[in-house]
Amino acid sequence: MWNRHKTYQRQSMGLVFFIFLLVLVCMFVRLGYLMIGKADYYGVQAKELHERERKIKAERGKILDRNGNLLAGNRSVSTISVIHSQIKEPEKVISMLSKELDLDEEMVRKKVEKVSSREKVKSNVDKETSDRIRNCKLAGVTVDEDYKREYQYDSLATKVLGFTGSDNQGIIGLEVSYEKYLKGTDGSILTMTTAYGTEIENGAEDRIEPVSGWTLNTSLDLTIMEYTDQVANILLKKKQAKSVDIIVMNPQNGEIYAMACAPEFNLNDPYKLAGDMSQMTAKEKSDKRNAMWRNPCVSDTYEPGSTFKILTTAAALEKGVVKMTDRFHCPGYKVVEDRRIRCHKKGGHGSETFLEGIMNSCNPVFIEVGARVGVSDFFQKMSDFGLMKRSGIDVPGEASTIIHKEENVGAVELATMSFGQSFQVSPIRLISLAATMINGGKSITPHFGVSALSADGSQMKHFEYEEGERVVSKENSDLIREALGKVVSEGTGGKAGVDGYTVGAKTGTSEKLPRGNGKYIASTIGFAPVENPQVIALVRIDEPQGLYYGGTVAAPGISTLFENILPYLCGKDSGE
Repeated sequence: MWNRHKTYQRQSMGLVFFIFLLVLVCMFVRLGYLMIGKADYYGVQAKELHERERKIKAERGKILDRNGNLLAGNRSVSTISVIHSQIKEPEKVISMLSKELDLDEEMVRKKVEKVSSREKVKSNVDKETSDRIRNCKLAGVTVDEDYKREYQYDSLATKVLGFTGSDNQGIIGLEVSYEKYLKGTDGSILTMTTAYGTEIENGAEDRIEPVSGWTLNTSLDLTIMEYTDQVANILLKKKQAKSVDIIVMNPQNGEIYAMACAPEFNLNDPYKLAGDMSQMTAKEKSDKRNAMWRNPCVSDTYEPGSTFKILTTAAALEKGVVKMTDRFHCPGYKVVEDRRIRCHKKGGHGSETFLEGIMNSCNPVFIEVGARVGVSDFFQKMSDFGLMKRSGIDVPGEASTIIHKEENVGAVELATMSFGQSFQVSPIRLISLAATMINGGKSITPHFGVSALSADGSQMKHFEYEEGERVVSKENSDLIREALGKVVSEGTGGKAGVDGYTVGAKTGTSEKLPRGNGKYIASTIGFAPVENPQVIALVRIDEPQGLYYGGTVAAPGISTLFENILPYLCGKDSGE
């Protein structure tokens, strides 16, 4: 009995020893796995636990005009922060920062006393101030390098260039469209800390250098931009208009030289609103800012009026339903079903050729021409031209054409559409289509971006745009150019002319909805030289006071603009 008990004890002890040995082996295996197999992983974890990362902002890429002039660059600034665990003299820190940064002492105190790994006190601090703060050498105060976007010309092409927010990311315009090229890659400083998060004095730092953003080369031309801005503001003031929009473009390839939308805002202070804001709600202020930042050349639509007759002419010539020598009769109106649609000349133009109808901007002539084309073919040609789709411009927010469904268009709707009413189109879509009609018939994509160059100059990206397909024959495009040249030399667009140069143009006037409200949009599309167009421009005046006809108030804007930019673009001897 005793021997049996002793044997049982030995077996139990052996089992315990075996289990103990097994656990020990498992622990050694686990330890070996953690120390060898997972060494890299836990090394990184330990390093992260004992490192504090501070970002080094990358310098945003520059934006240049086509001649290399700087439009948007950067200014060196700093971000001032405090690290609670490192502050040794809190009162000194509070006093110094509130004084140097011109901040309320209580606000600074809250930042200093807040228990956090890092608390930002103020960003966009100028270099002189940040140097003084750095020289104070107060524990727990950090000065990190940063950049603030700076625009060389406060209110030039504001809705095209756009601006950046506090995080240095693009908000509107080219700053948004080309964000991936402009933004760069932030760097960082990794500082060793104790387990309590306190930086170790004289501890080693790992620094990852930032990579600057790419330089964006654009088609914008500073000289043309300044002339365009001057003309827009002169017209805005002279006509006491709601707004004035001007687009200047190369009709051969779609490169945009200038786009002015008066009134503009200050790119270096983009949140500032004009007037008294004290009684406005936060939502009202937000809505007003969004309206101020909106680019009407791209995002708004309007009835183009008689400027659209360029496209009706092209559709009719392409369909072969009219010749320039065909004769029409204008008694001052045209009856379509139950509607009497008037010509702008109450007494009518009498007998006239189609060419003279274009020169006179005669509505009855275009109503008849539109009827000859017919609803189905009219819509087919407008689709072929590209009216039904966006232009593809490289800034955000482009509006689509607002037009009837084909099945809902009767004789009256076709009549009004033929001379540019009862549908709406954006200014950029219209001028791009007009350019196609006079450049030999090739469609174009309007754009600003030409290329981007990496910060170190090692990489270049050339932006490509859809190859223009011919949508109008060269012969018909030549006829349209010649006819629009006669609009200026002999017709309703005489005020768009420039001495020494051949200019073609089409004027337009449209009444805003609802009809009868007395509010109009006056516009003119002009190009030069007629023989080989190098520039095309659209001037649009929204709600001009007093005289409101396109040929009276917008055509002189084309003339003034071209007087300045034609010698610059085409030389002195591109005359008639």
